[in-house]
Amino acid sequence: MVQLKQESLSPVATRLKRAHGQLGAVIRMLEEGKDCEEIVTQLAAANKAIGRAGYALVSAGLAECYENASSKSDVDLKKLEKLFLALA
Repeated sequence: MVQLKQESLSPVATRLKRAHGQLGAVIRMLEEGKDCEEIVTQLAAANKAIGRAGYALVSAGLAECYENASSKSDVDLKKLEKLFLALA
């Protein structure tokens, strides 16, 4: 298991908070009957923020694994690849 440093997690949390706000806006827009194009634009922004947060998290995990590994054989590349591909 990879334990990430707080300085790696802070930007991820910021992105997710931004996405949380965007999703709230999407829900309000739906409930208020706003224009479809506006809703899709906001939803796309939320989706992008969540995706970027995921990639940032995996990237930080990869860096942490390599920093802490005593040798390359200590790194479970298949597990890391599976995490990365989960975002695709």
